[in-house]
Amino acid sequence: MEVTKWRLCLKLFLKFLKIGAFTFGGGYAMIPLIRREIALREQWIEEKDILDILAVSESTPGPIAVNTATFIGYKLAGKLGAAAATVGVVLPSFLIIFALSFVLRQFEDSPAVRYAFWGIRVAVVALVFSALVSMARQCPWNLVACVLAGAAFVLVGFFSANSVLVLVACALVGLAASKWKIGGMKL
Repeated sequence: MEVTKWRLCLKLFLKFLKIGAFTFGGGYAMIPLIRREIALREQWIEEKDILDILAVSESTPGPIAVNTATFIGYKLAGKLGAAAATVGVVLPSFLIIFALSFVLRQFEDSPAVRYAFWGIRVAVVALVFSALVSMARQCPWNLVACVLAGAAFVLVGFFSANSVLVLVACALVGLAASKWKIGGMKL
């Protein structure tokens, strides 16, 4: 294997290690960091492609952060790139949880620990909202997209509908709308 591919894999590992180490709250909280580090700084992928990558990552089984890292790594450097990015994004969480498992029981009743976790939850909400705004800006909005987004939100958020079925239904409606040019869709 050529040296440049190994270097790219090392860079992928280090970038996703950084993303995994400095993001609390799971995959959706990682989206702004992935956008900044992978699309804006390194320019490995175009910013407009992030929404598509996230859609594929969300549609496949497994955590969105792992799926996104694997997909980007594979797109850039094949199987080795996928492995490097995946290990990079997972390793910090594994090490942190492993270390915390030994000490958390001793401090779980401490007010300082409770307040720290409260602060982390607030930050996670802000990061997820930031990802939502970023994705919404890049989404091609039209009548069909607005109706689908609203319907999906209501079905999943208020009626606990199966998110996979809602996702498949939205994809089918989107395909039908594009075929019949409903709602001003341009593909």
